[in-house]
Amino acid sequence: MTRRSQSRSAARLGAVQALYQQDMEGMKLGPLLREFHAHRLGAVIEETEFAEAEADFFDDIVTGVDARREEIDALIAGKLAAGWSLDRLDKPQKQILRAGTYELLARADIPVATVIGEYLDVADAFYDKREKNFVNGLLDAIAKDVRS
Repeated sequence: MTRRSQSRSAARLGAVQALYQQDMEGMKLGPLLREFHAHRLGAVIEETEFAEAEADFFDDIVTGVDARREEIDALIAGKLAAGWSLDRLDKPQKQILRAGTYELLARADIPVATVIGEYLDVADAFYDKREKNFVNGLLDAIAKDVRS
């Protein structure tokens, strides 16, 4: 894995964590970004050193999801099975899907397979195979709509 892809992977994981924190605590975007830049990205937490995250890429994902949340949520909700709503999704899973959907929508410079693969790696940090398959299926369906 190249240094750039490592820093982008770290940025994606950080973005999902920041979006989760924003969702849980209702933090405003400015303070949230400042906190992550100062204390989280590339930090050492509980003796684990995290890869240095590409800060601009992190900012793009977090601010992009924040700005386009309604559009992103509508795309995700449109792919859920009948009787399911965004509110029924596990909170970290919802943020993984939001970040992945944002990249599929707004970052045409990044191949679909890269976006989906990266967010499956993020999902792997939180979930078992069934939930990863759910994330994969949903992002794949969204990609077919927004990238075709």
